[in-house]
Amino acid sequence: MAKLYLVGTGPGSSDYLTKAAIKVAESIDVLVGSQRALDLFPGFSGETLVLRARNMDEMMKKSISLVDEGKDVAILSTGDPGFSGVLKPILRLRDDLDLEVVPGISSLQLAAARLQIPWDEVNLLTLHGKGNSEVILGFLDNEKPTMVLPDFRVEQLAQFLLENGVNPERRVAVCEKLSYPDERVFKGSLEEVADMEFSYLCVMVIYSK
Repeated sequence: MAKLYLVGTGPGSSDYLTKAAIKVAESIDVLVGSQRALDLFPGFSGETLVLRARNMDEMMKKSISLVDEGKDVAILSTGDPGFSGVLKPILRLRDDLDLEVVPGISSLQLAAARLQIPWDEVNLLTLHGKGNSEVILGFLDNEKPTMVLPDFRVEQLAQFLLENGVNPERRVAVCEKLSYPDERVFKGSLEEVADMEFSYLCVMVIYSK
């Protein structure tokens, strides 16, 4: 029976690929993922399907249909499949698949490491696909740092927080392009971040005080 693998590829650099992820990629028929995820497996000789934001649902369904045809398929998920990854949309589509999840190193873990924050003592939140939701406001005053994956632009999230009454001097950190050669970690105030520009590959930490 064919199997669907959901494979975490880490924050971006091949340095953070696990041996388990590499082993799966060496054994399957079809590899599905964003171009930057596919680039982590240059030696793969099977069929590849490029996953984009606008064809996500189509590629999920295509992957399942290929498994039904008897092919072993791996869907690559940046970071870990279980946090803002491909596990949730796959389970919504089908719950009877022969499924294996191969965990990866999340950008949240790497951000916590860079900032030396014990990440079992933070609020974890993803806004991917949700916009700048007011849900984040409920986490900011419980005396824990809030670590968030912004929907797209971290400076827009900072502006949203300012507009909703968060102190402009609130301490924040932005970890950008983690694991890549041009990685950047900025520490400053919420107001400063709102006036800066970052790429979409960011983790933001809002400190408790």
